Amino acid sequence: MTSTFTIDPQLPELIATASTDSLKEALRLLSLHRASVLQEQFTQTYGFNVQAGLFQGMKYLPNCAEGCYIAKLLGCYEAELEPYFRAAIQRPYQAVVNVGCSEGFYAVGLAMLMPQVQVFAYDTNLAAHEDCRQLAAQNGVSDRVSINGLFQPADFQQFADRKTLVLCDIEGGEEELLNPAAAQALQQMDIIVELHDGFAPNIMELITDRFQATHDILIVHGQLRDITLPPLVAEWGSTDQLLAISEWRAFPTPWAVMIAKS
Repeated sequence: MTSTFTIDPQLPELIATASTDSLKEALRLLSLHRASVLQEQFTQTYGFNVQAGLFQGMKYLPNCAEGCYIAKLLGCYEAELEPYFRAAIQRPYQAVVNVGCSEGFYAVGLAMLMPQVQVFAYDTNLAAHEDCRQLAAQNGVSDRVSINGLFQPADFQQFADRKTLVLCDIEGGEEELLNPAAAQALQQMDIIVELHDGFAPNIMELITDRFQATHDILIVHGQLRDITLPPLVAEWGSTDQLLAISEWRAFPTPWAVMIAKS
């Protein structure tokens, strides 16, 4: 028996009269639903291990924060930063401060790759604490990943006597947190920060101005992915492949990679 799909004759008019915001939201929800279907297919075939990239072999969680789950398992999530993290692994850091750690992708991944380092992971979302704790346990780094809540500028001082890498992704909160006038210890720390101009207008210029005297600064922009897909994903249609590697960004979010001159 052949199934048929009938389009409501009123649909073109409904689309034509809908607001841009409502259409965007509808598309986002439909895309997330389809991505959840693809996620189930992917994990049934490959399990929950990261397949490639910087954290290849990481034993991951059955789920994560909204979107970008398959991209993390593929190993292409924020791939633009991989060269800078590989360089960081070679430096003699004693501490990594990850503010906005979410489920712990970077906190745990960096602990795995930097056995000499103690990682301090912070997030105001209490649900993320348990996820990060579980991720650290199943990858054998619980003893070097400390999970905490709110982090404020004054808290940088406790790391002033250690060579420290700061990793920051706090949805616009970087304007308040990364202020060397309020936290002088930042002047000697290396920093990788995701910039959210959509939440904090002109944040790139602000952060650059604050740190240009003390840091060498490189702005890294997002790029289209060019990766080798595993067999299952290679068989998907192009739209499904785009959903698989999508990071679900509502606006451009470049990164500032800032290495302390001193």
